Amino acid sequence: MVKVEDAVIARWETQGSRFEVLVDPQAVQDLKDGKEVDLSDKLALDQVFKDAKKGDKISEEHLERTFKTRNLAEIAKQIVLKGEVQVTTEQRHRLQEAKRKQIVTTIARNAMNPQTGAPHPPARIEAALVEAKVHIDPFRPVDAQVQEVLAKLRPLLPIRLDVVKVRIRVPGQHYPRVIGEVRGLGRLLEELWMSDGSWSGVVEIPAGVQTELYEKLNARTKGTAETALVK
Repeated sequence: MVKVEDAVIARWETQGSRFEVLVDPQAVQDLKDGKEVDLSDKLALDQVFKDAKKGDKISEEHLERTFKTRNLAEIAKQIVLKGEVQVTTEQRHRLQEAKRKQIVTTIARNAMNPQTGAPHPPARIEAALVEAKVHIDPFRPVDAQVQEVLAKLRPLLPIRLDVVKVRIRVPGQHYPRVIGEVRGLGRLLEELWMSDGSWSGVVEIPAGVQTELYEKLNARTKGTAETALVK
């Protein structure tokens, strides 16, 4: 369970009543991002309050009338998803920083410089975020913020979300070492075995993972992999 001092207050008001729970802020972020989270062990206190700071509890009968259940984890989930989250300034800064890193990682993985076809390093994206004074909402999903962030970065960076196709050819003995990496990074569109025993395939990957793909292929094949962008 999360400590009381580390928890945030999730609050929902309905039918003239207020319901509050003390919950792990990371669990709140995950729920707001659409992930499945069991709040059974994510609450600081196994109780629903009408005022958490005063310790005013709500009876189980009242909870059942409103939520049609006495399951605390399910009730807390409804409160988080339907209500708002109260955080301290320090908590908000920590949550914003975590969400900022997620957004930077997402953009770096999926975007490229359309002028060169090369990905932007995370540090360059992070610097542009600071220069553009982009506001990050700690409780909105990453995908919901990426396009807004990109719109603010474009005056500073040539950047575009894109995918690229890469043709790969490796000696046959290295196939078992590379196929997992290839499938893990993208979508394998075609593959065939060549007459000389080498393996060839075309993989579609997010533009930002090109460098990662090339590095992994070189490491697994001791530099014998051949790659080329497919136009």
